[in-house]
Amino acid sequence: MSEVKKIATREGYGEALVELGAEYPNIVVLDADLAGSTKSGMFKKAYPDRFYNCGIAEGNMMSIAAGLAAAGMIPFASSFAMFAVGRAYEQIRNSIGYPRLNVKIGASHGGISVGEDGASHQCIEDISLMRSIPGMVVMCPADYVEAKACVRAAVKYDGPVYMRFGRAPVPVVFPEDYKFEIGKGNVLREGKDVSIITNGLCVAASLEAAEMLAKDGIDAEVINMCTVKPLDEELVVKTAAKTGKVVTAEEHSIIGGLGSAVAECLAEKCPTKLYRIGIRDVFGESGPMNELLHKYLLDGEGVYKQVKAFVEG
Repeated sequence: MSEVKKIATREGYGEALVELGAEYPNIVVLDADLAGSTKSGMFKKAYPDRFYNCGIAEGNMMSIAAGLAAAGMIPFASSFAMFAVGRAYEQIRNSIGYPRLNVKIGASHGGISVGEDGASHQCIEDISLMRSIPGMVVMCPADYVEAKACVRAAVKYDGPVYMRFGRAPVPVVFPEDYKFEIGKGNVLREGKDVSIITNGLCVAASLEAAEMLAKDGIDAEVINMCTVKPLDEELVVKTAAKTGKVVTAEEHSIIGGLGSAVAECLAEKCPTKLYRIGIRDVFGESGPMNELLHKYLLDGEGVYKQVKAFVEG
């Protein structure tokens, strides 16, 4: 995948906000003093009168977003995943989720790919927390193109949405005319021996792993599952019935994220052998992104080794 163009998904978030700002005069953007990093600063530059820097007060920011939504605006509240979710969970739950207000949360710097900032900033629990809030839509785009599509879909959706974006540049997987729909996964590679259901930066890693598996005679189906909630259960059941073995791959704890969502679906609707690839109940650590992804077995080689062992085990 080294020759593929790489762009951070947070860049897609910022660019989409600017584009949508021209179409929707009621879009406002809030940030917790991280506009340069979350890329919401792009919107600030284009529409300074519709941008609010709430300072390092994430709980207050979410409450302000709730008030703006109640007044008919479409607020996008932006911060690092660790702070947007970790510091403001109560306000998100009680002020946004409970009244089901039309607030969009744009959380950047999710997962261990944050790198040198270390475990305190590497949020690996955010999808689990947001998924547990009734009525919250949860999305984790694979690339820049899908990130922009997620933001556009979020604007059209009436209700609370959580979107997770990454810090580092990742391979562009989708064409510019990619059609995205909330709650729908898509098959990126057909296969018959094992299904890899994945999202975020693990999509590119899973496609790379599938090519390596093919050389070993293992035909892997790769499915991009950007929307963790509502999950595309029909596609999960269809691919499980087809291959009889399912692997999930995510840059998140295996507890409560995509792996848990797929496990719950299969347990109820299509009992199938399952293996979850992700952070296995440990915190991250400080280090270069590529080295961390390699250590935690989330790069192409790591996904390949784990899928191969699962299939052959």
